[in-house]
Amino acid sequence: MTFLARIAKASIAATAICALVACSGPEVATADQDFGPRTAEISDPDPEPIAASPEPSLPVTVRSFDGVDVTITDTSRIVAADQYGTLTTTVYALGLGDNLVGRDTSASFPAVADVTDVTPTGHSLSAEGILALDPTVVLTDTSIGPRAVQDQLRAAGIAVVYFDPTRSLDGVADQIEAVAAALGVPEQGDRLAERTTSEIAAARALAPTDGEPLKIAFLYMRGPAIKMLAGPGSGADALIEALGATDAGTASGVSEQFVAITSEALIAAAPDVILMMTGGLESIGGISGLEQVPGIAQTPAGRSERVVDMADGVVLSFGPNTGKVLDALARAVYDPAQ
Repeated sequence: MTFLARIAKASIAATAICALVACSGPEVATADQDFGPRTAEISDPDPEPIAASPEPSLPVTVRSFDGVDVTITDTSRIVAADQYGTLTTTVYALGLGDNLVGRDTSASFPAVADVTDVTPTGHSLSAEGILALDPTVVLTDTSIGPRAVQDQLRAAGIAVVYFDPTRSLDGVADQIEAVAAALGVPEQGDRLAERTTSEIAAARALAPTDGEPLKIAFLYMRGPAIKMLAGPGSGADALIEALGATDAGTASGVSEQFVAITSEALIAAAPDVILMMTGGLESIGGISGLEQVPGIAQTPAGRSERVVDMADGVVLSFGPNTGKVLDALARAVYDPAQ
């Protein structure tokens, strides 16, 4: 079933439920209401396991994203590492959190705080550090590396499975099902994908359907040296579209996933709302530092300080918490009572 078909099915179900109970979404703001800076937070950052310690059906052979057929015989010691924390989140949501022995830095939710971080310097893997964990399977993708480390792990006899590194709304359910298949719990994968799709559909329904859509710009910043405006294919554009808004970067003519911020680009984008990672906003000195970026003050969002930030390892992870992420963003963007 395609993602759009899943969403359509979930939306019908959500509509039927809302006909029976009082569904509460955010009150849509009027033009004269003042929002100011906000942090979007999900109520519980820990993914909810779809099952309690399911028994994997092993062995299983899957086609790794790099084209190699990999046989998994043991999932008792799992290392999950990608740039976004998606794989660790998915393993936990499948009910196999107790099997995790290694995770990446972006997987920072409380339930895995005691699991060894295999990328403590950022996004670089250490073969020695991972081998010391004696993993039975490593879940990864090309967003993290170096590739020589993953090859070394495979050469050491460890089952290394690559997944699609693309993070998008369309790929959420497929990614969940792919991870579940590799871990021998396909039934749990189907259930988790269905639940996540339903949560996404419910969150999308929070966006207003009348009036001119807001223009939201996603800015990626890391200190004074890295300041980027997102465009098509960044992942942020899918979130913004799901919020019933227009991606300001794409609408202004940006043709790449990320481009360096210039005052001209920001003024042309003219966002009503600026969306950022919390760590990125903090790295430039918060709202006061953002206001010093050339062009920000000339945008509607800059003039009103309508800035929404969300935790770095959450906002673009596109995993089982995606519905919760969209729900929190919708409330931060639209609800004047927040």
